[in-house]
Amino acid sequence: MALQKLDKAEWHSFLDYLSKGLVGKRTEIEVASLALGQQIEAEWLPLLGIVYDPKDDVIEVALEGVDHIVNRPRELYVDLAVGNLASLEIVDADDNRQIITLRDPLMLPPPSEAHPSAQQGQERSR
Repeated sequence: MALQKLDKAEWHSFLDYLSKGLVGKRTEIEVASLALGQQIEAEWLPLLGIVYDPKDDVIEVALEGVDHIVNRPRELYVDLAVGNLASLEIVDADDNRQIITLRDPLMLPPPSEAHPSAQQGQERSR
């Protein structure tokens, strides 16, 4: 894991660009602080978007059913693993760390039709 720090001037455009390509990724949000320890706030929910609002100085991570708000973010680190974003780490003004980990959704094969011999067996048992 090689974290790269982004300058604050880049946050808005980087997160807007990134957000478009990450919609639907499964996302885990872990909050780590000295006062609270480590807590999982969201566990592998679909990502809807990540934005930085420079006017209010807020980063919002929108997941299905959860909005995670980071007020007064101080630092933003990205982990670009083989050209793909693997995680983000946001440090707020109180030194709390929000670790956002991303992964592709599990791709399951489509459900197959029931095998004809199984259906015939069910009909005979009636």
